[in-house]
Amino acid sequence: MRFWLLKSEPHVYSWDDLVRDGETVWDGVRNPQAAGYLKSMQVGDEALFYHSNVGKAAVGVCRITAEAGPDPTDPSGRWVAVRVAPVRALPHPVTLGEMKATPGLSALPLIRQPRLSVVPVSSAEWTAILKLAGAA
Repeated sequence: MRFWLLKSEPHVYSWDDLVRDGETVWDGVRNPQAAGYLKSMQVGDEALFYHSNVGKAAVGVCRITAEAGPDPTDPSGRWVAVRVAPVRALPHPVTLGEMKATPGLSALPLIRQPRLSVVPVSSAEWTAILKLAGAA
């Protein structure tokens, strides 16, 4: 299993929206590197659901339920999307500030490449973030 971080602006699509919907298509990714990460995802991989812009915090864990396929919002057929479902809310949201201040998270792509909406998370980074959230 691999780990990821998916960013969404909470006023566009929030953790609460995912919980309400039970599953969603993770679409609209238009960066080649981020799209490459979507293509690498496999069913069963887990991802941190991160509220960007407002809140700037990891708030939940979701699971990849369908691998990359055509993005239904892309008429050109160039981009891909995956399906995700909620697993659990984090007991304590982990802010970007907390992540930046935590030894061992300085190489986290969220910190190094903040403009990407989809990034990989190493096993060690995953464990550190869940510990910060009180979920490990």
